[in-house]
Amino acid sequence: MSAYHNILAKLNGFIQKHYTQKLIKGTLLFITLGVLFFLAVMGIEYLLWLNSTGRLILLLAFLGSALFLLYAYILTPIFYLLKIKRGISAKEAATMIGKHFPIVGDKLLNLLDLADNNEKTELLLASIEQRSQGLKPVPFTKAIDHKQALRYSKYVLIPAVLIVLVYVSGNWNSFFGSYERVVNYNLAYEPPAPFTFELLSHDLNVIESEPFIIQVATKGTVRPENVYVVLDGKEILLQEENGI
Repeated sequence: MSAYHNILAKLNGFIQKHYTQKLIKGTLLFITLGVLFFLAVMGIEYLLWLNSTGRLILLLAFLGSALFLLYAYILTPIFYLLKIKRGISAKEAATMIGKHFPIVGDKLLNLLDLADNNEKTELLLASIEQRSQGLKPVPFTKAIDHKQALRYSKYVLIPAVLIVLVYVSGNWNSFFGSYERVVNYNLAYEPPAPFTFELLSHDLNVIESEPFIIQVATKGTVRPENVYVVLDGKEILLQEENGI
C-alpha cells in the first residue's frame, strides 16, 4: 500500500497548497479592503467633522470591519492550514484534481471509494495498489497556480491611487489628521476657520507718530467682509484695495 499512501500524501499537499493560495488571495483582499475602509472613515470625518458620538460610531465600524476582514481572509485560511478547522475532504480534493487533469478524471475519486471498502481482500488491496501506481506520476499540486491569487494584487492599486490623489491635492496633513479625532472620539474639536490671514508687511518696525501701512491678505474658500487690527485695545477697520 506504499503507492496508495503516496497518493494520500500528494492529496494532502494539494489541500495545503489550496489553502495557501486562499491565504495569498485573502491577504491581498484584506489589505485592499482594509485600506479602502480606513480611507472612507478618514474621508467622512475630514468632510463632516462629526461629534463625539459620530466619531465613536466610525471607530467601532472600522474596528468591526477590520476584525471581520482579518477573520474571513487571514485567520480562516490559516485555521484550515493548521487543521484547526475542517477543510475540504480528500474526495473533494480528488474531484478538483480530476477536473483539472483530464487524464485523471474520476480515477482518483474511484480509488478513494475503493479504499473505503471495509472488506480488505488481497484482490482489493492489489487493485488499490495498481491504481495508485497509475496515478503516481500525476503532479496533483500543479492543479493550483499561485499566479491566479497574485492577480488580486492589481486591486491594491486602487487605495494606492487614492492615497496619491490625497497627497497631490495638498490636503495630506488635514485629511489624515482626522485619524486623531476619530481615535480621540471623546475629545471636543472645532473645525478650522474657512480662511487664514497672511501678513504681507514683513517689516513691522515703526517710527513713532509716522504713518504706517500694514498689508494683509486672506487665503481660503471664504473671504471675511471686514478685517480689523487691534491696537492698544482699539479696533481699527482696514480698507480693502485690490483684494488686499
